[in-house]
Amino acid sequence: MSVEQSAQSRTHKTSYDPETHARLTADSDAIVARYPQARSALLPMLHLVQSEDGYVSPRGIAFCAAHLGLTTAEVSAVATFYTQYKRHPNGTYTVGVCTNTLCAIMGGDAIWEDLSDHLGVGHDETTDDGAITLERIECNAACDYAPVVMVNWEFFDNQTPDSARQIADDLTAGKPVVPTRGAASVCSFKEMSRVLAGFDDGRADEGVGAGVPTLRGLQLARAEGWTAPEYSDASTGAPAGSSEPKVGGEQSSAQRPATTPADVSPAAEELKQSTDDAKES
Repeated sequence: MSVEQSAQSRTHKTSYDPETHARLTADSDAIVARYPQARSALLPMLHLVQSEDGYVSPRGIAFCAAHLGLTTAEVSAVATFYTQYKRHPNGTYTVGVCTNTLCAIMGGDAIWEDLSDHLGVGHDETTDDGAITLERIECNAACDYAPVVMVNWEFFDNQTPDSARQIADDLTAGKPVVPTRGAASVCSFKEMSRVLAGFDDGRADEGVGAGVPTLRGLQLARAEGWTAPEYSDASTGAPAGSSEPKVGGEQSSAQRPATTPADVSPAAEELKQSTDDAKES
């Protein structure tokens, strides 16, 4: 390998080629434009670079830092905090099995153990063919459909070990799978990451929305004529929304008055000022 080829190889490992860089820059500019402060765009931008590389790569971190005027340490601190940001290459599909309390007792633990054995991988591990990354998930916020499995955050409700194994086999074979609710199909992990970055894929109105268990309470209320009592302020008896909320009032931490000597010390004032300055920067 020539010196020039070697240098080019190193460059591509740590940065994007000009065409990709220009495309990501244009998308990032569109994301930043949504926020009053540029650094607020970091979360969707991490999804954006993840949609490019299949995980939050070192070059993705460097790109976000340079675009937002942050350090790579600041970007890494955020990327390592949230589980939806992957720090190593992810599979084409993330299969998440809920093993939180309700799903667990309804069969989630059995589904997890069966899938883990069937695929030969554990939590946050990817099959050798790169098709599936398996995860244990604390809660999919779909307890009325327990046990629940998600594929790239699309719902597969009321699962069993057999049905979950069939979903995994179909994904591995490249066959289409249909979520129980939501979009009419499952897209790839990279495609879903771009959606999470805030770019519409035109699938928001596909498929089934709220299912029967979700709507059951509303249907019963309508059938029985049940209504909720009108809310009123407990202290005044005034209807809710009749007056502006009082910032700094009782049980509010906003604009809290100083109550101890430490609160009004020069050191405390200096710390408060530096914090306020950082928020505005």
